[in-house]
Amino acid sequence: MTTPAPIADPIISVRGLTAGYGDVVLLENVGFDVRRGEVFVILGGSGSGKSTLLKHMIGLLPPQSGSVAIDGDDIIAAEGDARRAILRKIGVMYQSGALFGSMTLAENVRLPLEEYTDLTSDEIELIARMKLSLVGLGAFTGHLPAEISGGMQKRAAIARAMALDPMILFLDEPSAGLDPITSAELDALIKRLARNLDVTFVVVTHELPSIFSIADRVIMLDPRKKGIVAEGDPRKLRDESDDPWVRQFFNREAEPVAA
Repeated sequence: MTTPAPIADPIISVRGLTAGYGDVVLLENVGFDVRRGEVFVILGGSGSGKSTLLKHMIGLLPPQSGSVAIDGDDIIAAEGDARRAILRKIGVMYQSGALFGSMTLAENVRLPLEEYTDLTSDEIELIARMKLSLVGLGAFTGHLPAEISGGMQKRAAIARAMALDPMILFLDEPSAGLDPITSAELDALIKRLARNLDVTFVVVTHELPSIFSIADRVIMLDPRKKGIVAEGDPRKLRDESDDPWVRQFFNREAEPVAA
């Protein structure tokens, strides 16, 4: 896919990204921008490379070629203190939540603060409690992850991702495994945080209700083309896309049965 023209002042710029595992290429020459303050969703079917793209955007995996700029700095090329400075600008919530089961929620949120700041223990504890309060868990700071619901674990993971006041929050399948009501509550939290904290969200999901609820803009990956097949407002793509497969995906329609 041809790399689109750059937009003004993007907070993330992906250019010419080719990525895969071994000899298997999942994404080829992918390029796009994420605007400051938007909720940007990466979607696609199974095996389309959604989580792979996210892992490259946060610097967890090196691409075969291409670049990823976070607030103007290349996270792939950066090393040492320069890389740590970039990582301070992002927070990540992994699909499973990835909370440490032997630690309380407050202790989980404290971890990045203890690693990346010189704050006192009392200051770190105060911030941890404030972050948990932001996601509605102020009364559960002393609970272990096993003592709360799956939806609450996702909220706690978001609180930990926000610990360092990042400019960008990456969420990997935040609604996975949640019932519809809990998923809707999490969507409402994401929208509230994006509005009140002026944080850019990059969300990987294939959950259509969440996509229509939270997304300002989406890119859609297709494993057959190893890249982006659609970009824009999900409602317009659902109703107006020239690509029948894109409309089929957004309207949750099965493949036609051959006669």
